[in-house]
Amino acid sequence: MNAAEFTLEALETPALTKAHLADLLFEQIGLNKRESKDMVEAFFDLIANSLIEGSDVKISGFGNFQIRVKAPRPGRNPRTGEAIPIGERRVATFHASAKLKEQIHGSIEQQQQPPQPDGAPEVEWSLGAK
Repeated sequence: MNAAEFTLEALETPALTKAHLADLLFEQIGLNKRESKDMVEAFFDLIANSLIEGSDVKISGFGNFQIRVKAPRPGRNPRTGEAIPIGERRVATFHASAKLKEQIHGSIEQQQQPPQPDGAPEVEWSLGAK
């Protein structure tokens, strides 16, 4: 089953949650609810544990999760203005794959461009000053 066959019809919240992912596995793949919940939890635990250990996580066609070490830097308390040193820390970063970026960009273009009646592509013209 490919990704295009999954449907996200009625999201009750603006975010896709782990509970909703488990419901989708239950409804569209046929796993029971317990198996669905366990599979989603195991997937995210695997990603989190790999990142904690310092390993990159690469999901083909989706993107890469990486751990980056941020150097120590001076900071300040915004309330008091007092200088406070911020120590070195590890942060997780995500970089979308080219395929995901193309899909996101394409979905925005489809929403913005009304279909042309004669099927011709829309051409944008500009008559502004240089």
